[in-house]
Amino acid sequence: MPYKEREINKLYYTMGEVTTMFGVNASQIRFYEREFDIIQPKKNKKGNRLFTPEDIANLKIIFNLVKDKGYTLQGARDYLRNNKSEARENQRVIDSLQRLKTFLLEVRDSL
Repeated sequence: MPYKEREINKLYYTMGEVTTMFGVNASQIRFYEREFDIIQPKKNKKGNRLFTPEDIANLKIIFNLVKDKGYTLQGARDYLRNNKSEARENQRVIDSLQRLKTFLLEVRDSL
C-alpha cells in the first residue's frame, strides 16, 4: 500500500495565522470578534487569542457575507441569527468548490 500523507488539522490557530489566512489586519479580526458573538477565541495566560477551526469557519462565513455578498454588519448579524445552518452549508459548498478549482488548476498546470 503506498504511503499517503495525512492532512494535519490544528486544534488552535494564532492571531498571526488567522490574519495571514484572511489577508487582513489583526484589528479587523478583533473588531469582528466584538461584533459577532459566534466568534469566541480562547485566550491563554498571556492574553493571546487562540482560534478553533469552528472560529475559522465562522470567520469565513462572516467574510463571505460582508465582503463578497455586500451585507452590512447588522445585516450579517441578522442573517446569521436567523439562518445559521443555511450559512454553514453554503460555506461548505463554497469551500468544496474552491478545493475543486485548485485541484483542476493543478491538473491543468501538470499537462
